[in-house]
Amino acid sequence: MKKQPCLKLLVALGIGILAFVPVALAEDAAAPGELIFPPQSKHCHGSSLVECPNGDLLACWFFGSGERTADDVVIQGARLAKGSSDWGPVFLMADTPNYPDCNPVMFLDPKGRLRLVWITVLAKGWQHSILKIRTSEDFQGEGAPKWSWQDTILPKPGDEFAAEVERAFKELDPDRGIWGEYARPYTEQIITAAKDLIKRETGWMTRIHPLVLPSGRILIPLYSDGYNVGLMAISDDSGETWSAGKPLVGMGPIQPTVARKKDGTLVAYCRDSGSEPQRALVSTSKDDGQTWSSAVDSDVPNPGSSLEVIVLKDGRWVMILNDTEQGRHSLALWLSDDEGATWKWKRHLELTEPGQGSFAYPSLIEGSDGQLHMTYTHAVKEGKTIKHAAVEVDWIKQGDKP
Repeated sequence: MKKQPCLKLLVALGIGILAFVPVALAEDAAAPGELIFPPQSKHCHGSSLVECPNGDLLACWFFGSGERTADDVVIQGARLAKGSSDWGPVFLMADTPNYPDCNPVMFLDPKGRLRLVWITVLAKGWQHSILKIRTSEDFQGEGAPKWSWQDTILPKPGDEFAAEVERAFKELDPDRGIWGEYARPYTEQIITAAKDLIKRETGWMTRIHPLVLPSGRILIPLYSDGYNVGLMAISDDSGETWSAGKPLVGMGPIQPTVARKKDGTLVAYCRDSGSEPQRALVSTSKDDGQTWSSAVDSDVPNPGSSLEVIVLKDGRWVMILNDTEQGRHSLALWLSDDEGATWKWKRHLELTEPGQGSFAYPSLIEGSDGQLHMTYTHAVKEGKTIKHAAVEVDWIKQGDKP
């Protein structure tokens, strides 16, 4: 759905965020890393990264001549063997013949199996996407994982979906102020569409790593370009069956990334697909992702691009994001020692002049080696590829060099 003008409410959530402060360009901005494959002209985007129990890294992304309208788009992957500095050959991870396959995410389920979740796009529209899932128990050898099982995920939001959408918009009261004349038709359109059974059962898409809670519950963060809302696909049986949580509603919160606080509260940061100011929207859940507060603007800048937050083993939070209001030429790591209340340390992975490069759609993990590992789209004039970078957490605290 195209961006709609709408009112965004600055509401305190009790998890205050440090305001964004721009930094000067730095010659040494790029973090240590390597390109997974040589730059080329085709579209490659939406990477996901996972560490295998044996220490190998697996990365995947979608690749082809476009996105939702290009029927040659497939899911590709590559492996970085433990101890190696060179990524192995690119291999095929998934392909639905004559349909685009996009937005892959990988994770290890509570039984230690590798799961690949992605979307197949029907009728050349994001709103017609269907979720697919593959399982591998043999994924630590050379080359591609060996898949043993595949299925679709049908979250199937019920009538409570429409009721929650209407309730949240009423709470946000978007009709107030200068945006009122635009917000009313926008919200009415979404509320009406939420009552359509077919529309609400399709078009749910992946982007960010799933989260496995201490209870074993799996949350797959989903979003809809048709509704401009988020939602969790929930499994309490290691991914054998799935249900839909209630929607995460606001003025354009999509592609949620979820962190768990020590008290059990879940915090979702979302890509901003609404109007100015360009900020990540934030929402909280007190019931393990079943219901969510209305999403409101944070102080985290967001140019309409995916971001990810993870909780480190020591409790600190790390966020990877395009730390601008416009453009994807700046990619940074932020570090918090108070569960996102403030982000005291920031350092850039990539930083160039606007229009000189695009570094976006990151995937972030904490490796068993104690390093932060990340992959992201790396697009410059020489071509497009996926880049992998690895840094120590203290690298962030050193900040950008003057």
